[in-house]
Amino acid sequence: MCPAIRRALTSAAAEVTASWHPAEHTASSTADVRTALAVVTDALARVLAGMPADMGQLPPFVPARRLLEQLRRAFLAHADAPEVHAVAEDVVRVMRAFEGVQVALDEDAAHRFAARLTGSDAQQLVVEMAHDMRSPLGSILILAERLRAGAGGELAPIQQRQLGLIYSAAFGLSAMAGDVIELARGGTTLMDQQPMAFSVSEVLQSILDILRPMAEEKRLTMRRTGPSADVRIGHPAALNRVLLNLATNAIKFTNTGAVDVTCHELDRTRVEFSVRDTGRGIPEYVLSNLFEAFRRRQVPGDYAFSSAGLGLSICQKLVGAMGGTLGVETELEKGTRFHFILDLPQPDRI
Repeated sequence: MCPAIRRALTSAAAEVTASWHPAEHTASSTADVRTALAVVTDALARVLAGMPADMGQLPPFVPARRLLEQLRRAFLAHADAPEVHAVAEDVVRVMRAFEGVQVALDEDAAHRFAARLTGSDAQQLVVEMAHDMRSPLGSILILAERLRAGAGGELAPIQQRQLGLIYSAAFGLSAMAGDVIELARGGTTLMDQQPMAFSVSEVLQSILDILRPMAEEKRLTMRRTGPSADVRIGHPAALNRVLLNLATNAIKFTNTGAVDVTCHELDRTRVEFSVRDTGRGIPEYVLSNLFEAFRRRQVPGDYAFSSAGLGLSICQKLVGAMGGTLGVETELEKGTRFHFILDLPQPDRI
């Protein structure tokens, strides 16, 4: 590194250190900033010398990417100063070195994150991320629902359809975040701790209202069939979650035909629920671990609620917690039917 470039980098590092305000930058101490700048400057020198950048001694809680960007800007300003006498070709080489250090920082951040995911606090980290996802998604759902209700004025049919898709997509992501949290709790925590009276038809209709925009986008027909005795005692939020997950899965893997969400009374208290589609069906080799969470797909596009298999695992656990067993019938290129039986007495027969 030539003396002019070294002077410009040294002056830039001093300027960044002096202008760093811990309260504005995640409370990183001045000592940590100095250490991080020393690591970054050494990494730049290594890249300029043709060696790989080494970010191993970087303090863990310093926003290194922001620090690197501030250093880059300060360096350019000092390199342009007349008293530095920096050669343009040397400045270009340093800017390329900054890019190399940026790549190294990204790789280091990925490695640190992977280490946290495999460490003792991995579960807590994933739950915190899921909670952080749900907050903005909740805002999107509220705003979309208000707009659909006419809060911003009358909507054209295409705007209604687009808002429906936004709502469905946000709801699906929010449900997936909920699945992560539920799985961290063991997957059997019912959202309604005590059984309560509820309308089965309202549960089925709410699922159609949420998913119909997604089905219509794929030109699929969605149908529901409710019981003759509508009011039952049970866990409506958990039931809604299971049926919503299964119906979402059915739409995802069905390109033509229909998705049916049905409820059939077997006797006075027992009720069978099912979600049937006319999709691709499930290959036999997938069935053996279909309900396992975090399973790897053997083939891209394999049947799973998500790439981690969270949704089906949660469905099985919640159905079990409600006293049922989740079953599946499938035939390739004909479709799939998920089904389960619950004991849901009518209010006057408790």
